[in-house]
Amino acid sequence: MSLSVDVYVPRAEGGIEVLDVPPGCSDAAGWERWRTEVWGSEPVRSLGVRFLPRLAVEDLTVAPDEVAALVAECDLIRTHLASVAEHMRAEPGTGPAKSLSQHADDVSRRLDNIVDAARRALAAGGGVIIW
Repeated sequence: MSLSVDVYVPRAEGGIEVLDVPPGCSDAAGWERWRTEVWGSEPVRSLGVRFLPRLAVEDLTVAPDEVAALVAECDLIRTHLASVAEHMRAEPGTGPAKSLSQHADDVSRRLDNIVDAARRALAAGGGVIIW
């Protein structure tokens, strides 16, 4: 099972509407085990970020007024990809043996997908869900 990142818009009558993922975009935000082994890992939490580590205990809903902060968080994590990749390589449950570069590429691609969804959310006046 894997985590998905989606864009939602609030409905006038209450609740939300989850938008379809546009062609050419990906909703992949990592494997289910990434909740704790990547997004909730010590290297990520040590950066002082507040959104992605919440995935370790629950699905993540980012309100429309917090989407820009999610993008900034992704940018911060991206600057520390080496330490995240090193942690992944050391963790026995993160999947098949890969090089540091491969782990960093995996995380970078998922961050790209999250940032892409966040930009679509900003354009639509919506928020982001990772579940």
